[in-house]
Amino acid sequence: MSLDSILSISEKPGLFKLITKTKNGFIAESLIDGKHLSVNLRGNVSLLSEIAIYTLAEEVPLREVLKKIKTKENGNKTSISHKDSKVNLEEYFFSVLQDYDEDRVYASDIKKVIRWYNILQENDLLHLLEEDNKDEEE
Repeated sequence: MSLDSILSISEKPGLFKLITKTKNGFIAESLIDGKHLSVNLRGNVSLLSEIAIYTLAEEVPLREVLKKIKTKENGNKTSISHKDSKVNLEEYFFSVLQDYDEDRVYASDIKKVIRWYNILQENDLLHLLEEDNKDEEE
């Protein structure tokens, strides 16, 4: 498994693991409650491996941002909640990624990143961040 099999589905909370493809879409399993969900191909779905965060110089892959959070938190859950105030979220994110573009990265984006990190951590999937790099190196 890699970040290529972890999905974010619009209008659905949390993250999902790709189970299988179907003729009209795919079946995904929620990493929050384990429930299965059928998703149509027309649904707005993003692979975590395809998401990037804007910085002042470039776009940084989400995997790299999550690795920075993992390093900051020593592999534990984040020291703040995704429900914290906008100011606290921005301060935290600045401590992780100093040059993120404050005009294009909104508090709602930071909330998602923190929530996704915590979901991956709770499901013991942070190792996927390292495995993706090994795949790229080969």
